[in-house]
Amino acid sequence: MNEPQLIHDLLAHARTIAVVGISEDARKPSHYVSRYMQQAGYRILPVNPSVTEVLGERCYASLSELPAPPDIVNVFRLPKFIPAIVDEMMALRHSGGGWDRLWVQLGIVNEAAAAQAEAAGIQVVMNRCILVEHQKLVQELTRK
Repeated sequence: MNEPQLIHDLLAHARTIAVVGISEDARKPSHYVSRYMQQAGYRILPVNPSVTEVLGERCYASLSELPAPPDIVNVFRLPKFIPAIVDEMMALRHSGGGWDRLWVQLGIVNEAAAAQAEAAGIQVVMNRCILVEHQKLVQELTRK
């Protein structure tokens, strides 16, 4: 978990990011972080049952409603909700390919859920901001 090479590989090779817990409120991190990633070229698949559209994309009520597995599932939910998200990812993995990359945002930690995900073959980045890590990657690539 959180290995620099894993973070680099996820960001360098991903094209779609499902954002669980995205908000319509542009002041909230789930919104502006997702907007940044969208502007950086990633397709954002919003997941929030209370919202119909965010950032010009249709919003889905759950991961299971997404049209295809995303490259990364990025989570902006409280730690107590992470186990259910991991369970849903594991169930979806059994029904088809993908669902093998989980990113849990900065300040959100659930070690038991991360261990369960990793035991099921899901790569995990936890307690890291995807925006900050993407900016580091861009800086690294610019220096080369």
